[in-house]
Parts: sequence; C-alpha cells; structure tokens
Amino acid sequence: MGSKIAIELKFFGACREAVGLSSCRLEVAAPATAQSVVEEIKQRFHPLNQFKGPLLIALNEEYASRDQEVKDGDTVAIFPPVSGGSQEDIFEITREAISPEAIRARLLRGSAGAVVTFDGVARNNTKGRRTLFLEYEGYEPMAIKTMRRIGEEVRRQWDIDRIGIVHRLGRIEIGESSVVIVVTSAHRKIAFAACQYAIDRLKQIVPIWKREHFEDGAVWVEGQAPPELLE
Repeated sequence: MGSKIAIELKFFGACREAVGLSSCRLEVAAPATAQSVVEEIKQRFHPLNQFKGPLLIALNEEYASRDQEVKDGDTVAIFPPVSGGSQEDIFEITREAISPEAIRARLLRGSAGAVVTFDGVARNNTKGRRTLFLEYEGYEPMAIKTMRRIGEEVRRQWDIDRIGIVHRLGRIEIGESSVVIVVTSAHRKIAFAACQYAIDRLKQIVPIWKREHFEDGAVWVEGQAPPELLE
C-alpha cells in the first residue's frame, strides 16, 4: 500500500447538501495536490459528480490552485462557485441615504430564521469634541471587489443564507447611516458571528476613508493596516 495523509474535509453549499455531510476526516493518497484530492473525493462521494462546472477548492481557508500541495493535517474545503456578488448578495457603494429596512427586504427569504443588521451611524462627537458631519471618500472599484472578498470569506466560515454590505460616500449628517451590513441565516449565532466579522474586516481592508468635520477644522481618521497587507 502507498503512503497516506490525513486531511480535514469540509463541504459547503450545494456540495454539503449533495453528500449529506458538512465535514469529515479522510485519508488520501500521498503525495497529494488539490486536484488529486478532488478526484479522489469524487470517487468516494459520487453525488459530487452531478455538478457540471468545476468545483472550487480551499486549502487552509485560502483558495488553492489545482497543483498546490496538500499536506498531512491540512483542511480542504470543496464547494461550487460562491454566490457572493450574484443577484442574491448585495455589495454596493452609494451617495444616497441608506435604508437598512430596504436592504433587509432585498435579502430576506423564507429559508432564513435570523436577520442581523449592523447600522453604522454618524455620532455627534469624538472624545468630547463636537462633530458637525462626516465625509467619506473611497477607491470605488477596489472597494466593491474587497466587499465581495469579505462576502466570500464569510461564506467559507459560516453557512449563511445571504449577506449585504452597503457603504455610503460623500457627506454624512449626524444620525445618518454610513455603512449597513445585513446577514441572514437559518440560526442567530451564525448571523451574529458573520456580521461581526464582516464589519471588522471592512474596517481593515476596504479602501474607504473617513474625514471628521469639527467646529475648528477637519481631520482624516487613520486606521491600522492588517498584518497581511504589510508582508
């Protein structure tokens, strides 16, 4: 017998429904690549052969190329192309007022049992200094792509139903929404965790900048770059 390696295998979306499992531990032939692992998995889980298009592969929570090496103890995820950015999910930049209720209505469907909304609004002070209004500027094409990336990251970690991320640019008056994130899922814990992750990640990597206007001047608010962008 040839050598084997043990991997943690995860299924998502339609793949999970097809095989009737969300995860399992599996031994596969070594040496192994992402492509060889997928081929072996298809032989063991025949329902995966019903998918006409190519299945996507993630290795240790990152998209993997077909020839990427798979090692003992790795986590391999198999799923169809993600629906983030399709007609189901929402990733938008706007200069108009944001309606959280309208986003919720666009995302909600019968399969969801929980809806969690984060509504970031402009407050009237910063550390006791009176704020008159906020101003947001963004690198729009990249911002949309990065929002989609966040949606993909969320879907890889949680079995959500839909996600919407909408950010407003331009002048924001006190009490108005600057960013709204809505997550729907079958259960509340998933929706809470996914929504928290999405807003934290947005603050890290989406290229949108805030300028606070005070009675005595204006200041750009600088954030902290995540380590992954400094390597």
